[in-house]
Amino acid sequence: MVHDLANQSFVTTFVLLGFSEYPHLQAPLFLVFLLVYTVTLVGNVGIIVVRRINPKLHTPMYFFLSHLSFLDICYSSVFTPKLLEILVVEDRTISFKGCMTQFFFICAFVVTEMFMLAVMAYDRFVAVCNPLLYTIAMSPKLCGLLVAGTYMWGGLCSLTLTYSLVQLSYCGPNIINHFGCEYSAILSLSCSDPSFSQVACLVISIFNESCSLLIILASYVFIVVTVIRMPSKGGLRKAFSTCTSHLTAISIFHGIILLLYCVPNSKSSWLLVKVATMLFTVMIPMLNPLIYSLRNRDLKDTVRKLLKSKLRSHSK
Repeated sequence: MVHDLANQSFVTTFVLLGFSEYPHLQAPLFLVFLLVYTVTLVGNVGIIVVRRINPKLHTPMYFFLSHLSFLDICYSSVFTPKLLEILVVEDRTISFKGCMTQFFFICAFVVTEMFMLAVMAYDRFVAVCNPLLYTIAMSPKLCGLLVAGTYMWGGLCSLTLTYSLVQLSYCGPNIINHFGCEYSAILSLSCSDPSFSQVACLVISIFNESCSLLIILASYVFIVVTVIRMPSKGGLRKAFSTCTSHLTAISIFHGIILLLYCVPNSKSSWLLVKVATMLFTVMIPMLNPLIYSLRNRDLKDTVRKLLKSKLRSHSK
């Protein structure tokens, strides 16, 4: 919808195209995304609950992991419900305020998760390189400050970028060639100079990506050096087993981010942008709990005990 005021038009609602160019895929995609979203919620809520139940999991590593699961629930829930809605209803509109709100939250949660993974890399560095001082070095106060810092930084970055988008004029057309309010899709509809917003996005993106990757890289360089110096092979295997899940999660997360950065800004590449965003916002939150739980003995043991106790109570 476009309103006219004093010879100047402005957009009050956007229309999300989603995957409407493939009408025969709407129903199958709805079922797939609904299943993925259900698994995402069950898996991530499960990790948070299991961590609270088992006292053995009241350690910094699982504290950060439970926050990672919370972030996965949050940013999956920002995009997926709207995606499911536009796959089954004719009305694919979203208000201007709703669009900017969606962008703010998805941006905040993604930046926060980026630095949460960096914090987890630092935690693994302390655990492997200074195991005797681990509980002292990673005190509850420091863990709380690190987590609070990631949330605050994510909110600040998102607020800056959302403000830069709100300041632009949107005169129409109001059709977003996406299933959500993704940055480049919103920017393509602006009819005013987007230079400030583009510079802000570029600076924030480069800074965040380079800083988080630098923390991760430095942490793992020290981990590898420490592991190589270990005399026992058992110690080497145990040290690497605690890092494998985290490295897998980092590789998938940053791999898809870099894919989005590398996609050329043209009409022919919109499908690739949508697919990459779908992998990022829908698939990654489902994969993280699977990656961490499949390779984690403590988590699996707690889940087994919970299932056994439930089965016993039902049999009685």
